[in-house]
Amino acid sequence: MPQLVLGPLLRYVSETEATVWVETSERCEVAILGRVEPTFSVAGRHYALVRIEGLKAGGFYEYEVALDGERRWPAADQDLPPSVIRTLSSDKALDICFGSCRVAAPHAAPYTESKDRDPKGCEFDALHVLATQMASDDRDEWPELLFLLGDQVYVDEASPQTRERIRARRDVSEPPGEEVIDFEEYSWLYEESWSDPMIRWLFSTVSTSMAWDDHDMSDDWNISRSWHEEMDRKHWWHERAVDGIATYWIYQHLGNLSPRELDDNELYAEVRGNPDATEVLRGWAREIDTTAAGTRWSFCRDIDGVRALFLDSRAARVLTEERRSMFDDQTWDWIVDHASGDFDHLILSTTVPYLLSPGFHHLEAWNEQLCDGAWGETIARGSEKLRRAVDFDHWAAFQFSFQRLRGLLEEVGSGRRGKPPASIVLLSGDVHHAYLCDIAFKPGAGVQSAVYQAVCSPYRNPLEARERKVVEAGFSPAFAKVARGLAHLSGAPDPGIRWRLLEGPHFDNQVGTLHLDGRTATARLDKTVAGEEDERKLEKTFERRLA
Repeated sequence: MPQLVLGPLLRYVSETEATVWVETSERCEVAILGRVEPTFSVAGRHYALVRIEGLKAGGFYEYEVALDGERRWPAADQDLPPSVIRTLSSDKALDICFGSCRVAAPHAAPYTESKDRDPKGCEFDALHVLATQMASDDRDEWPELLFLLGDQVYVDEASPQTRERIRARRDVSEPPGEEVIDFEEYSWLYEESWSDPMIRWLFSTVSTSMAWDDHDMSDDWNISRSWHEEMDRKHWWHERAVDGIATYWIYQHLGNLSPRELDDNELYAEVRGNPDATEVLRGWAREIDTTAAGTRWSFCRDIDGVRALFLDSRAARVLTEERRSMFDDQTWDWIVDHASGDFDHLILSTTVPYLLSPGFHHLEAWNEQLCDGAWGETIARGSEKLRRAVDFDHWAAFQFSFQRLRGLLEEVGSGRRGKPPASIVLLSGDVHHAYLCDIAFKPGAGVQSAVYQAVCSPYRNPLEARERKVVEAGFSPAFAKVARGLAHLSGAPDPGIRWRLLEGPHFDNQVGTLHLDGRTATARLDKTVAGEEDERKLEKTFERRLA
């Protein structure tokens, strides 16, 4: 009899529609709320995305999952509230939880210890604590949406259990060692990340949107052209890249799409219900790995007066000698088009922060100029090594894209692309600390919207004490002054904006929340702390009105 391997994951939700994703142990039919969907199979694994339509706005729909007519969710011994689809409504405020960087590890010592005390230490999982807290709260208080902004799985930092499975499967003395190499091993990462009962319940109840970052594929993924040239020489890389793309499409990207987008998706039409879609999906992924042309991973969510754009700042990069850019022109045109219109709030979610600390922003802009030969070829080669050694791969290190987005923020905020939103908020993760800053534009820009960046990272993967000191130095005026001078001497362009740190940096395992109600917006950050009798809880770090 078929069993539920992973899920259910509540993915896309609107006022009248929802999709629910599952992985099953064998081919079967999946039934949820009277809707039945056959599984499709890839590399011996089985999946389905069940579309549920005709719902009422603002409704609560408790649901179960049946496989070939037998109930498989909730589990018979599960002592948690029922899984529920909560459709969106214009009459209710919206809570969006967000963050990134979640290492899957056991919830016991030494994994709950600090990395400064034990190298295995990851402390408490913020999403696990969020789920535990939700389970005892009134469901009207639950967040409506959860944004997972990159590094859901770590190809280079798997759990001890997964590394043991890899060692039992192949010779890890050969590259890439204990890092994952193919579809099967990628699937193990998702199993370890999503199998915990509290995480499964959380994902079954809160609509999730997902984006990928470097650790979903490879550390330093698409950081520079030299990285590509080096990886091309590794015999194992392209096999992993193809299966990494394929698993991302199945486990993360497919559920980002609305039913209408699914109807228009040619690949999904070939895969849906297919008893063996392996070559269909791998052939498509192989073409992407070879060219990457014409592939757009960015997507959009509209929620009654709120437009949320998810900007793929990793896979769409252009790394030619002529131009280094976060996006190709096709993706940029899509971003501009979807940022135009009348919204109460515009959310731009990008895995790597648009704005770093001022010190590191100027340092990355300086490094990019040197990599491009501003101080000669010898220094350019050394600067390229520095770029990769210290992960200079944020927006500041892609100045062409940085300036493009700055111009778009000015146009949207000044009303040149529709009614100025009450707020424009950039949400990001990646950097393993959290902070909030407001953004000021040059006089005469005419920006009327309140513009902020809110960064939340990690869910579970804290920095060591030494690393925290480096981050704090980046926010110091003295460091920023020196870095700004270097950037100016190298010919790096002025940012054209100024940003002020309002909160942070904070280094806990944490979860951010954006609360939207009409044209008001509030940002909050909660950290994990120990409670009574070894319980964990979320404790508010800050809460600040944005608009």
